[in-house]
Amino acid sequence: MDCPRWLPLESNPEVMTKFVSCLGMKSTWQFGDVYGLDPELLSMVPRPVCAVLLLFPVTEKYEAFKQEEEEKLKDKRQDVSPDVYFIKQTIGNACGTIGLIHAVANNQGHLEFEPDSPLKKFLEQTSKMTPEERATFLEKDESIRVTHESSAQEGQTEAPSLDEKVNLHFIAFVNVGGHLYELDGRKPFPIVHGKTSEDTFLEDAVEVCKIFMARDPQEVRFTIIALSKDSY
Repeated sequence: MDCPRWLPLESNPEVMTKFVSCLGMKSTWQFGDVYGLDPELLSMVPRPVCAVLLLFPVTEKYEAFKQEEEEKLKDKRQDVSPDVYFIKQTIGNACGTIGLIHAVANNQGHLEFEPDSPLKKFLEQTSKMTPEERATFLEKDESIRVTHESSAQEGQTEAPSLDEKVNLHFIAFVNVGGHLYELDGRKPFPIVHGKTSEDTFLEDAVEVCKIFMARDPQEVRFTIIALSKDSY
């Protein structure tokens, strides 16, 4: 059976903010671009930041690293908090939506929702499920799919066709219980990247993003987006 495919979301903070807002998240927190990785440019990002999204190219080097990492971590158990909300990606091109779900689901203490929010409802209904069950549930969630489709058509660049192979991938970084987690629906489990805090979270997440960039130094297709408390 073919896995369902969605149109890819553009790495555009306005599109993302509108997407979660259409699903009933209040705009007290908003997505914004991180324009550079040096301290001066990071200091321009509104704080606090509760999630970071990284868009990166899936290259042969990355795939080889991913395979290696998986093998290594299968034997060496990571200490993953039961409070981490993790969902597998079974829908083609849905990594943008999976990234947004990871960002929002792991920050429900910070974020606010409308009373009839379809996103909040999805998170409540799936809270006790396994990552695989959540993925199946998402496949059947019409309100999220429809919002994803209309958001995917809204970016500044023309949305590619459903069958076009997209080799860019979104992942999320979140702070759960003082630990930095990388959440990628294509991986079998969350990846723990050591300790973090509310104050250092953006810098800590960016350090991991730099490792992704160093792995493919010829590549320029990296985008970092932060979910910040709206200070405007």
